[in-house]
Amino acid sequence: MTSSVRVAVVGSSSLAAGLRELYEQADTVELVPPDEIRHASQLAAVIEAANADLAEKRANLAEIEQYAGAETLILSSVLGVTATQSASWLKHPSRLVGFAAFAPLRKTKLIELAPALQTDPIYLEQARAVLGSIGKETETVEDEVGLVFPRILALIVNEAAFTLMERTASAEDIDMAMQKGTNYPNGPLAWADEIGLDDIYAVLSGLHRDLGEDRYRPAPLLRKLVHAGWLGQKAGRGFYRYQKQEDRKPVV
Repeated sequence: MTSSVRVAVVGSSSLAAGLRELYEQADTVELVPPDEIRHASQLAAVIEAANADLAEKRANLAEIEQYAGAETLILSSVLGVTATQSASWLKHPSRLVGFAAFAPLRKTKLIELAPALQTDPIYLEQARAVLGSIGKETETVEDEVGLVFPRILALIVNEAAFTLMERTASAEDIDMAMQKGTNYPNGPLAWADEIGLDDIYAVLSGLHRDLGEDRYRPAPLLRKLVHAGWLGQKAGRGFYRYQKQEDRKPVV
């Protein structure tokens, strides 16, 4: 009989929700609720997945460090901040590993990993095992905001949002052009709605803050949608309005 490892997921993002769902379904994992971390023992890992709100992320990491064991792996989302910066907020930074992916995770085969400059290599191996327990492949890349796929897709979404804002084409026409012109599985605006506009915005804001380059500046339309709470499918509206998941109508 295979023994279970104990894992907790902290955060209110779509990414956190997707991770909880996958770990609940994993046969070799016992998912510990976030409010029970302070009473839990022998946690293999705590996965922290706040993205847009850095104050929330920093508070999450402080609480995890207070209650999780001193050698417990901390996997922290790096959609909006580098692993090195997140690790700098810890008293024991060597056990933090960054990761990046977009929801919905059930459709994602690969999760990217990035060790902080402070990370002990043993924790990178543990991170691969923890994510492997939910059937995910991992690829290790350099520690930059958003890592690779989330960064590139966020930039494509941002350009599509500028194109929509400038009334060059409708949301439906932009998505159709990109699907048929590039063989993307989804148009960028509908894809962003499925991921969650807050996570797209987190990547762009983090890159703009970290690198200071204007090409990463979030489109004003995207920023307004996030501030309005129109975060995509999960909110019922984003670039499109949703009666049902399969029934969408353009908003702008």
